[in-house]
Amino acid sequence: MTSPDTSRLMRRATMAAISVAVLLVAVKAFAYFATNSVALLSSLADSALDMLASGLNLLAVRHALTPADSDHRFGHGKAEPLSALAQGAFIAGSAVLVGIEAVARFDRPTPVSDGDFGIAVMVFSTVATIGLVVFQRYVIKRSGSTAISADSLHYTGDLMLNISVIVALIVATRFDVPWADPAFGVCIALFLLANAFRIARSAVGVLMDSELSEADRAKILAIVRQHPRVRNVHELRTRASGLHQFIQMHLVLDPALSLVDAHRISDDVEAAVQADFPNADIIIHEDPDGIAEFHPPVGAGL
Repeated sequence: MTSPDTSRLMRRATMAAISVAVLLVAVKAFAYFATNSVALLSSLADSALDMLASGLNLLAVRHALTPADSDHRFGHGKAEPLSALAQGAFIAGSAVLVGIEAVARFDRPTPVSDGDFGIAVMVFSTVATIGLVVFQRYVIKRSGSTAISADSLHYTGDLMLNISVIVALIVATRFDVPWADPAFGVCIALFLLANAFRIARSAVGVLMDSELSEADRAKILAIVRQHPRVRNVHELRTRASGLHQFIQMHLVLDPALSLVDAHRISDDVEAAVQADFPNADIIIHEDPDGIAEFHPPVGAGL
């Protein structure tokens, strides 16, 4: 897809997330006051923080799509993992609050009322969330956006949460088990914490310039080695920032080549890698075969 198409899809995904979150907060708040269910309260708290996180996500994606400038030569892609990290913190905070309320309900059980209405609201919430997640995954497949991936991950977690709330309401109201509601609340809080950890770990990996996946690195090496005049490749370094990847490598070439020929080979390799990684910034250094060079990692001498 062209860059404008990708940008448009990413913006639509963030707007869709905010719209769904606002809708779910409204219906779940009404349902909580009607049912007095702590499990539903946990879902309401999660949706409220989803709304805040998705709003932050909208700002982050807009900033990440800003072209590189004189102060940010590598672009603004790190805004996305920063947003994802904040989302992880929001979710962890909601999990703690929900867990505290759920534990307190064990000592002072509160009967759940109008369970049928609460179940209907949660079924509606599940359908709306499924629609959002399907659209987000469509956008992620075409953009690779870290922020939207984090957003989609916690909305996917919401699907499990919604199902848990439905089960809790059924057990508490149909089978008269008063402790079922807070018990499910505790389980949901633990699930939210695990979800927050996964989101934060992924975001930190991008912020710390983790290498691309082993599959991507293997693909890059295979492409480079297909060129008949490349004798070897080493010191492959990769990282990602938002929609963009950064790839560096050293090519080992015939020492008798002219500078023009070496440059032409490097251009051919760059074009071949770019075909599979269209958003990559590629830097290639040429090494004459037989002349060993050692390039220590950045910061190795500190």
